[in-house]
Amino acid sequence: MQPKKIAGWREWVALPALGVAEIKAKLDTGARTSAIHAFDIEMFDRDGAEWARFSIHPNQRDDATVKICEAAVADKRGVSNPDHRTEQRVFVETTVKLGEDVWAIEIGLTDRDEMGFRMLLGRAALRGRIVVDPQGSYRLGKRKRGVKNNDRALPS
Repeated sequence: MQPKKIAGWREWVALPALGVAEIKAKLDTGARTSAIHAFDIEMFDRDGAEWARFSIHPNQRDDATVKICEAAVADKRGVSNPDHRTEQRVFVETTVKLGEDVWAIEIGLTDRDEMGFRMLLGRAALRGRIVVDPQGSYRLGKRKRGVKNNDRALPS
């Protein structure tokens, strides 16, 4: 077993399998599951398996940049919201890159438009790999300037 890395409470992560070069994520040990702000979610069949096509805004405070993603559906299940209501979510399988490490995670597709972070990395994704320093930020890497996340920029 490799030693655990120490990350800040917020970090720049990539989602390589989704083609997302970077997105700011809150590392939240109080949340069991991971989530990403997703919209225009469509379910479809690919080779007998259920897949989801969805759009995300990968850049904080930028609703014009839209990234269209596709991923295999891992599950559909109820999740408690911060207001303690249960909502049904689609979970997809993807990969996350934090620092130099890449591993598989499940991430829930949900409306996080009103939340401070477009992505939340929960303890199930962090378990056995990451220790969160609540006083630190961006301990595993700074933002990569000039990185392009957009498939298309929507007109204003």
